[in-house]
Amino acid sequence: MTGSEILIANIELKTLVSDIFVAANVEADNAERWAEILVWANLRGVDSHGVLRVPRYVEQLDEGSINPRPVLNVERKNGAVSVVDADHAPGPVGMCFAMDQAIECATKHHLGWCVVRNTTHTGAIGYYALQAARQGLAAIVMTASSPLMAYPGTTVPTVSTNPLAIAVPGGEHPPLLLDMSSAVGGRGKILRAIENKESVPADWGLDSQGKRTTDPNEVVTLLPLGGAKGAGLSLMIECFTSLMAGNPLIEPVLIGRKHNGRPMNGLAVAVDIAQFTDPDQFRSQVDALASVITSLPKASGIDQIFAPGERGDAILAERTLTGIPLPSGTWTKLESLATRFAIPLPEVS
Repeated sequence: MTGSEILIANIELKTLVSDIFVAANVEADNAERWAEILVWANLRGVDSHGVLRVPRYVEQLDEGSINPRPVLNVERKNGAVSVVDADHAPGPVGMCFAMDQAIECATKHHLGWCVVRNTTHTGAIGYYALQAARQGLAAIVMTASSPLMAYPGTTVPTVSTNPLAIAVPGGEHPPLLLDMSSAVGGRGKILRAIENKESVPADWGLDSQGKRTTDPNEVVTLLPLGGAKGAGLSLMIECFTSLMAGNPLIEPVLIGRKHNGRPMNGLAVAVDIAQFTDPDQFRSQVDALASVITSLPKASGIDQIFAPGERGDAILAERTLTGIPLPSGTWTKLESLATRFAIPLPEVS
């Protein structure tokens, strides 16, 4: 923690954020789930997808682009497959509902494949993959949004930073979790750099002239991870989510038809491991795989090798005990919202 940060317990932060959402007319259960997922991101060190986002979410609630009281509807359900319209719900509400649908289908049909349309920013999507992994299922999650990122050969927003999360259950080891953006540095990391008054690497984004910049305030177009690989991954996620949901997000914007409120789409997949191999054997093999990877000889300057998800698990354990560090700028904005809604502030250090 630095002098420009405050420290707050995760339970108190979750209560504050939930109270802010309730005051902004979000239903209590949905507000609590939304706050839980944001604070979970902070606990795991994914601060770019944590409570830093709350002021913008409240703006979107005020504008009407996030529906505080959505009616989520399963529009189609056939065997393992379902399609959900989230009615512009808070993203975590829509994606949790979609993964619940996928898990339900997987318990009945060994596979659950749920496409959700018209949700909003979903936060750290690893949370939804872990919903399934904690129930002994393998999981894949994708989400798609409108253009934010360059495509090879362009210098303007063409595709999005569409993320991918994959989780599998372990035995004694926690679930392995991959949660990645298709961008070198996602929009949340740009926002965090602005909040912290920091520069960003030159390969994160382009300015309005199409030139690389280290000033996060000047970034207007993000850059794909691995060049054509990240851009291609993003484009295919658009196909597997938005196009399958009948709600394209990229092509309408590129031809000048903008979406009202920047909706998002998603995919939640849950897989019954028992249909492929013995689940206990699978879990033991996951444990063994994680163990052998992390036991390999370390490169010079490396203190520890992490299996997917272990770094976040370690940060979560530490921050659960010591508290969550927040930039003073983020805390000031949360204070302002608390004042607006007459919500008492918790103690911080």
